Amino acid sequence: MLRALMTAATGMDAQQLNIDVIANNVANVSTTGYKKVRTEFQSLLSQIERAPGALVAQGTNQPVGVEVGLGVKPSATQRVFTSGTIVSTGNSFDVAIEGDGFFRIQLDDGTIAYTRDGSFKVDGNGTLCTTDGYIVQPQITIPQDANEFIITSDGKVSVKINNEPTQTEIGTLELAKFINPAGLISMGKNLLLESPASGQPIQGIPGQEGFGTLLQSSLEGSNVQIVTELVNLIQAQRAFEANSNMIQSASEMLQQANQIR
Repeated sequence: MLRALMTAATGMDAQQLNIDVIANNVANVSTTGYKKVRTEFQSLLSQIERAPGALVAQGTNQPVGVEVGLGVKPSATQRVFTSGTIVSTGNSFDVAIEGDGFFRIQLDDGTIAYTRDGSFKVDGNGTLCTTDGYIVQPQITIPQDANEFIITSDGKVSVKINNEPTQTEIGTLELAKFINPAGLISMGKNLLLESPASGQPIQGIPGQEGFGTLLQSSLEGSNVQIVTELVNLIQAQRAFEANSNMIQSASEMLQQANQIR
């Protein structure tokens, strides 16, 4: 009976983590470039009371055995990199990626981070940066007398100076991609860091060699589907409740056994 108590407890722990992940997805439903996370589970070891294939009295093999599972454990929380909805903003410094790739961002210590959040700003030096002031790589500096800012689908960045009809190219926005983007480490602030699991970044030009294209004055929304998350929440809650009832039933059976005279 104690085995049932511990098995149900593993189920409650697993569903608690599942609900935590769902809650984080719902909280980030409006976060630019956010990619939802799903929880994956594995069964724990089974207690084998009689192994399949064991010899029986007649010298034949037992066709089936007796195994009792010992519960469940979370095996992974995997980020799902499906595309979010592209929303037009009218802000010329907003950039969305249509397809595969990440923007490269330089942190204060020189480390390169990666993001799908293209809500860029310009600092006091005219440098293109994130909301937190991290510089977009390669660095792009906008002249003070520029009055129009243009980003093409292949990443070329140009400006018009003093209302001149011609455009002056000042740089190119590059992208990076990974063989396993699910292996990237989230550091908050819509930024991801490479890890041994993600592999080395592959840099390229938007629209070439499998990289996505850029869309100016737009942002990629979260790929969280609120209805799907609410359905997942109901399933997790019911599974948590079922495991709780299992603990209660096992406890009542133990109580009945203790009352036997």
